[in-house]
Amino acid sequence: MKKISFATISILLTLIIIILFFSLKTNRVYDTEDQVGKQIAKVELDLLNEKKIFNTKNLSKNQFTLINFFASWCGPCRKEHKYLVQLSKKKNLKIFGVNFKDEKANANEFLKKLGNPYYLIASDYTGKKSISFGIYGIPETILIDKNLIILKKYVGPINKKDVKTILELIKNQ
Repeated sequence: MKKISFATISILLTLIIIILFFSLKTNRVYDTEDQVGKQIAKVELDLLNEKKIFNTKNLSKNQFTLINFFASWCGPCRKEHKYLVQLSKKKNLKIFGVNFKDEKANANEFLKKLGNPYYLIASDYTGKKSISFGIYGIPETILIDKNLIILKKYVGPINKKDVKTILELIKNQ
């Protein structure tokens, strides 16, 4: 067996240190700002309570659509739900729900207890199709216009301040 020289070990350690140094400088914070102003992905989703497929291009029929990714098992989803119910009363805004990695019966029970703010609900049982929207956790909410352009994206539960921002955005356009 050959002896590994001091020079070889030094080179390998130097390379490892360089790689670690540059990887520490990489920004790993999930930032959705780059998605604002871009068109949402065209994705087909199964509807939660119907044996139909929904294509996101159909959202262009709405003046504004708030796409909300939720699940019955999600505590923050329960926290934001009252704000979605409040927003659902606006005539120029439709709320499209995407039930994320959840059982159909649990999702329906969740909506029965807390109210249903959604005009339509799709299901992403595996969570794979939601990735096309840049979703990595829930709740997440995307506000789009009739051209399917993202106006605002919220990571985490929406709150009273977010409701004000959403109302301003849909009023001013």
